[in-house]
Amino acid sequence: MDILSAFLIVIATFFFMEFVAWFAHKYVMHGFLWSLHEDHHNQPKGFFQKNDTFFLIFAIPSWLFIMFGAIDGFDFKIWIGYGILVYGVAYFLFHEVLIHQRLKKLRKFLFGKVENKYLKAVLKAHHAHHKYLTKYPGESFGMLIFSKKYFDMANEAKK
Repeated sequence: MDILSAFLIVIATFFFMEFVAWFAHKYVMHGFLWSLHEDHHNQPKGFFQKNDTFFLIFAIPSWLFIMFGAIDGFDFKIWIGYGILVYGVAYFLFHEVLIHQRLKKLRKFLFGKVENKYLKAVLKAHHAHHKYLTKYPGESFGMLIFSKKYFDMANEAKK
């Protein structure tokens, strides 16, 4: 497979994963697996949460696509796996480091004082999601793509 095709598969998979994450967050995490996600909304003491189980749930398809893609001669499956992996890294950096500051020194190193409008909107959207401590209702289930109103809120906060 040529490098351009591989790159396009990785990028397409990355963006498709935002939809998968939104769907899983809204209908799985706030649905039948709320028991694993609930502690994330109630901020338990300690570094780890039951919600961290979802890291493994999302890592398994990435690993399988990479493994089977390698076994099958580095075909398209490996690039799908890498697209999922890249999304997982973005999720970790945005959700765990930037938003929830679980690694404060890494946040300070990578993001410093947040002045970027997009990053401010990410924070606004996620904070709006976390204003609900229960399974229902909810809003803003995505991580990287969200309503324009959060950009507007971020701009208003600057004034």
